[in-house]
Amino acid sequence: MSDQLPSLPVTFRPTRTRAVLLTVGVAMFAAITAIALMLEKLGPGERASFIFTGAVLFAVLVLLSRPKVVADETGVTVVNLTRRRRLAWAEILQVNLRAGDPWVFLNLSDGTSLPALGIQPGIGKQQAIRDAGALRALAEAHGSGPGSA
Repeated sequence: MSDQLPSLPVTFRPTRTRAVLLTVGVAMFAAITAIALMLEKLGPGERASFIFTGAVLFAVLVLLSRPKVVADETGVTVVNLTRRRRLAWAEILQVNLRAGDPWVFLNLSDGTSLPALGIQPGIGKQQAIRDAGALRALAEAHGSGPGSA
């Protein structure tokens, strides 16, 4: 199994979803800004309001594209929408991605479960399955989960 392990450090993220979100965000901001500049009846404050609204919408899409899971020799960093959590390998007991799950869940040694939004089936189901399998193999090889030394 060790020859199937990805080399560390490795970053897992939903690349297709991220590309779509960032592309839509840029296009939306550009369209709203262009409309604000083309409408002749708008005053400076109204134009700024349009552009500010476009910037806020773009910022929300950037936030939605933020999730990732970074694995290195000492553990895993889970970056979700607004929070980042660092885990040692020994803290991860199980990596789960069941049919119908929106993203991977990590069962932790403290009895809790941590969602890892950086691996999500969405529009990249096969990539998510591969990434979940790779993270599971890494957790088993480095941690205290089933099959670890």
